[in-house]
Amino acid sequence: MATDILTGPTILGSTTRTKIFKNFIDGEWVESSTGETFENRNPADTREVVGIFQKSGKEDVDAAIAAAARAFAKWRLVPAPRRAEVVYKAAEMLIERKEEYSRDMTREMGKILKETRGDVQEAIDTAYYMAGEGRRLFGPTTPSELPNKFAMAVRQPLGVCAMITPWNFPMAIPSWKLLPAIVCGNTCVIKPAQDTPLSTFNLVRTLADAGIPRGVINIVSGFGSRIGAPLLEHPEVRAVSLTGSTEVGRIVGTTAAKSFKHCSLELGGKNPMIVLDDANLDLAIEGGLWGGFGTTGQRCTATSRIIVQKGVYNEFVERYVHRAQGLKVGNGLDENVDMGPAINEAQLKTDLSYVDIGKDEGAKLVCGGHRLNKGEYQNGWFMEPTVFVDVDPKMRIAQEEIFGPVVSIIPCDDLEDAIAIANNIEYGLSSSLYTKDVNKAFAAMRDLSAGITYINAPTIGAEVHLPFGGVKATGNGHREGGIGAIDFYSEWKSIYVDYSDRLQRAQIDRPE
Repeated sequence: MATDILTGPTILGSTTRTKIFKNFIDGEWVESSTGETFENRNPADTREVVGIFQKSGKEDVDAAIAAAARAFAKWRLVPAPRRAEVVYKAAEMLIERKEEYSRDMTREMGKILKETRGDVQEAIDTAYYMAGEGRRLFGPTTPSELPNKFAMAVRQPLGVCAMITPWNFPMAIPSWKLLPAIVCGNTCVIKPAQDTPLSTFNLVRTLADAGIPRGVINIVSGFGSRIGAPLLEHPEVRAVSLTGSTEVGRIVGTTAAKSFKHCSLELGGKNPMIVLDDANLDLAIEGGLWGGFGTTGQRCTATSRIIVQKGVYNEFVERYVHRAQGLKVGNGLDENVDMGPAINEAQLKTDLSYVDIGKDEGAKLVCGGHRLNKGEYQNGWFMEPTVFVDVDPKMRIAQEEIFGPVVSIIPCDDLEDAIAIANNIEYGLSSSLYTKDVNKAFAAMRDLSAGITYINAPTIGAEVHLPFGGVKATGNGHREGGIGAIDFYSEWKSIYVDYSDRLQRAQIDRPE
C-alpha cells in the first residue's frame, strides 16, 4: 500500500504511533495549506485517536478542483472499458484488504464488524458492477424519419464532480459516487465526513494503488462550510452529489441551481415497516430488530416506525420488546456485540432528547431510553435500544428523523389504514410490508409512497445494482446505484449523420 498518505511512513510525532493522514491532490499525498489538523476518535472509546487528518481550507479545495479539471481533459478520452479496468482492479484489492478496512471502519464509526464488513463488501460489489458498465454505457440508435440518415444518442461525461459523503456508510456511499463517475469519464473531488474520513481515504488509496491517473480522484478532508461551500460554488464543478440531512440538502440544491450544476441529493427518511395479522411474526420481529437497531439506527433507511395491525399488536410488542432488551451493546470490535455506539456526543444528545420528547407527547416508553456510561461504556457514546409503543402517528417521534436507536410502534386497523399512516410523512425513502397475502403485497408496492419497498424484509438491505433514493423531502429525484448512477454522471448527446449528400430538413422535407 502507498505510505505517502501519511506525514511519515507510519508515525506521528516523537512519542505516538497515531497516523497523520494527508489530502490526496493531483496524485500526491499533501498537507493542507492551513497547517491545521483534527482528530478522528473512536466513538466506542474516545481515548483512542484513530487518525489525525488535514483541516483543509478553500486553497486546498481550489487546488483539488484545478487538478481534476486538468485530468478531465485526458481522462474523458480514455475508452470506457479501460477506465473500468482500473475499477475492477480496485475491487480485487478491496477483497484482499477487506478485514483491515472493516476494522478501521469499526474503530472510527462504531458499528459492529459484521456491518463494517458489509460496508466494504458493498464497495466491492459496486466496483464490480460499475466495471461491467464500462463495457456497456448503452445509448439508443433509432431510425431517422429521413432517408439516408443515421440517428443515435451517446453518453458523455460532465466534467469535475464534487461529492460530499456522510459518516454512517463511509466506504459504501463514497463508492456509489466515485466509481460510476470515473467510469463515465468524469474526475472527482470528494469531501468525506469529518467523523469518518479514514474509510474514504482507504477507498481512495485503493483506487490510487490500482492505477487511477493523477488528478482523476482527489480527496480533501475538513469541516462543513469551510470546504463545502468552495466546492459547491466553484465554476469548474459541473455536478454535485450530497448524501446528508434534508436541511443541508436544501442549501446545496439552492447553491448548485445558481450555476446550473447537476445536483443529486439523497437526504432523510422516516421509514415504515407494516406488519399485518397474517405475517410471519418470527420473521417480522427479526426484521424489525435488524432494521431498527442495525447501525445503531443511524441509517437513512432505518426502520424507525413499525405499524402493526391490531390483531397481532400485543403479541408483536411483547416479543419485540423482549428481544430488544436482550441486544448486547458495546464495542463493535467484539464479535458478540449486537449494537455499537452513537457516532458522537451531539448525536447521542439528539437521541436522548427525542426520548424526552416522546414521553412528553404521551407515548409509552417500554424499553431503554437511557445513556450507558458506566464500566465498559464510560468512554463511549452508548445508548440502550429504545422502544416506544402506542405511538400516535402525528407525534414528533413518529414524524421526525431521529437517526438513533429509537423505534416507534404504531397500531393500525388494516392495510389501508397502515398505508395512510406510512405515507403521512414528509419523507419517502424506504418502506416494507410483512404479509402472506400476495394481493395485499402488490397493493402495498403500488400505494406506498417511497423510492424503495420491501416485502417480508425490513426497510434496510438495498443492493447495488438497483436505483437507491426516495421521494418527497428525501431527495430531488436522482438515484444512486445501478443505472440511476450512470444516468446522473453522464449526459446525453444526440448525433445525426446524414449520408444523403444533400440538405434534408427534418419535419419539412417529407413526402406528401
